[in-house]
Parts: sequence; structure tokens; C-alpha cells
Amino acid sequence: MKKTILTTLSFLFLAITSCSEDSRYSGINDDGPVNEEPDVLTPGNVRSYMVDPNATAETVALFYNLKQLSKTKYLVGQQDAFTGFYNNAGGDSDMKKATGKDPALLGSDFMFITDDQNDGTPSNWFYQQEQLIIDDVKEAYGKSMVNVFAWHLREPFEGETFYTSEMTEQQKQEAFASILPGGVNHDYYKAKLDKIASVLNNLKDNNSKLIPVIFRPFHEFDGNWFWWGAAYCTPEQYKQAWQFTVQYLRDTKNVHNVLYSFSPDNSYATSGNYLSRYPGDDYIDVLGMDNYGDFANGSATGVTIANNKLKMVSDLAKEKVKIAALTETGFTVTSGTSPINNFFANNIYTAMTANNVELAFVMFWANNQDGYYVPPAGQSNTQDFVQFANKAESVLQDTVPNLYAMP
Repeated sequence: MKKTILTTLSFLFLAITSCSEDSRYSGINDDGPVNEEPDVLTPGNVRSYMVDPNATAETVALFYNLKQLSKTKYLVGQQDAFTGFYNNAGGDSDMKKATGKDPALLGSDFMFITDDQNDGTPSNWFYQQEQLIIDDVKEAYGKSMVNVFAWHLREPFEGETFYTSEMTEQQKQEAFASILPGGVNHDYYKAKLDKIASVLNNLKDNNSKLIPVIFRPFHEFDGNWFWWGAAYCTPEQYKQAWQFTVQYLRDTKNVHNVLYSFSPDNSYATSGNYLSRYPGDDYIDVLGMDNYGDFANGSATGVTIANNKLKMVSDLAKEKVKIAALTETGFTVTSGTSPINNFFANNIYTAMTANNVELAFVMFWANNQDGYYVPPAGQSNTQDFVQFANKAESVLQDTVPNLYAMP
């Protein structure tokens, strides 16, 4: 966007225009930048825009501060940043290896925590993973980072997979309906929510205060690779499951340290389609989008398409007074794939900032032994990521503001 600088009173309408590094502001006055739209959200009314009006003070502050942050900056995060390393290198996060800084956002998953094989005993591998995840969340919170939980929930019949490619046709067609109230696996689903509630209600810092998290269940629901995908449940069934999940955690299990994130994949280009499975403003805090596909070939057209979709999400978040985010993205580099030139500093950055898009965070997917989404030090595209991390809008752990207290 261009800024207009007023010169003298006698030439009130004569302006000098210049490109702004922050594309989301227009105009200046003696006090600095002026946002184009008045701020509807205030410290006094913030709870009225949240899913949980009884949320903890820290969770309320997180909602308010992320919304304010998104006007000028975004948090940079990575899934499993403390445990997922390229070549299993270990040590500092791969992002810190590249930039000297940890991410501002840590992605975790309830998958192992709610696995059928997690029997809660110290020798159990799944329980050990649960403890590692909890320790990582506490470490991240201690560093003022934000914690986000996905949930790759295993299907309720065999409890072995979340991918429809590994399920029978009957399982695919019946799994989602079976977890709804009255369904044959509804009690099974409630037991999984009981486990999540237990973890969240015991997730406390050194001062015994509950740690806020962003929870994004049933993500990428517009695709068909997960058993909660659009081919396997109606819009009304999806909304019902979401509403039940929130009500059960919030009202039955008294979980009050959660912001709830709506996170389809990238198939929705219009607000009408995006909202086709939307459970309602009373059940959503974060409007997200996962998007790998539009960035996959590195084309300028793909970046423009991604930006248009994020613009749609951002505008909806402004209208509904919610938080907008790029909830998953990236491009995996392996021994068989080369990096995309300027993937971070140009493609991701442009998609996230052009056309007055306001996003609170971006989450890159996890690194592992065989590939990376965030390049550690020494890779051919490490400097590309460093340039992205050094953008004025990018926030890593060393510059993350206090998001857990009201200003």
C-alpha cells in the first residue's frame, strides 16, 4: 500500500506517495501510522468475541494481543520445533540453527496423547511421548511462545490410522457419523476428549497458572485424505461434531485455556465456500487456512492465488472480529527435491502481506530425518529463510511481545 504524506496546509491535497515497508497501513499523522479502520475490539469487550467468555485471563489476553499483533506483524512458527530435526541432528531447533532464534510459535499434536495404546504407564512409549510434548509446551510457554495443537485423531473402529487411504470403504463412510451423539463410537470420542481435557486442565506453568493453547481439531476437512473430510460427512454433521467438541470441553470438562481454530485446506477461494462448514462465530476464535498446494510449483500465479485466499480469510476475520492465520504451510526439501527459489522471502512473505492481509501467525510443518520445511544452517536455501525471518513483520522468539497480559 502507499502512504500519503501531507505537506503544508496550503497544499492540503498535494501528496507525496511512497511505498511502505508495512503494506497494511495508510496515512500518517504526528503520532505515527493510522490504521484505516477503527478498532472494534477493546480490552473491555474482548470476551464477547471469544468462544469461551469464561476463559482464563491469560487466554483472553492471547486472543486480544494476537488480534492486535496481526495488524502489523505475524508470529513465525514450526510444528514439533523442539523434537523434529533434519537428519535427526538434535540440539537446538532447526530454526534456531539457521537464525539464532527459536520460533515464536510451537506446533504440537494430541495424536500420541489420545492413542488407544497410551495406557498411562511410565514404560509406555505413547505415554512417554505425551510427557515430552507437555514438557515442550511448558518450555515454549516459559519462552513467551504460543502453543498450537493439531489433532490427527485415529479412526474410531480400529484406532490405527487417520488416513482414508488405509481404511475400508465402510469405515470411511461410517467413521465420522459414529462419533456424533447417538453414534456407536460417541462414548469412544468422549473418552478421547476426556484425555485432552485432563492434559489441558493440568497444563500449568511454574506459578500453577494454566497455559493457553490454540486447538485446531478436524483440520483440512475440505480434503478427503482424513476420515473427517468433506466426502465422509455432511456440513451439518461437521458443524455438529465441532459444536459438541467445544461444548464438551468448555462446559462439561471446564477447560478454559483454549482458543479454537478453524483450519480447512486451500480449496476455498470464496467466503461462501469457506463458511460452508463453519460451525458459527460462537465456536471459533481463529480463522485459518492450511496451504501447501498453491506454493508447490513456486510460480507467481500460485503466490497470487494464495494471497487472494488469505485476503478472503483476513477480511472475514476483520468482519467477525476473529484472528486470522496461515495455520500450515511449507515445501519439503528432501534428497530428491530441490528448494524453490525465494520461497520464504518472496513467495510466503508476499502471500501473507500483500493487499492488506492481516495474519497473526504462520506455521511451517515439521522437519524430520529425511527432509525439512525450515532449513537449518548450511542448506542452499538457509539464507532465504533468514531473510524472511528478518522481515520487519516477522516475529521470532527473541522479539515476541508479552502476549499473555493485557496492555
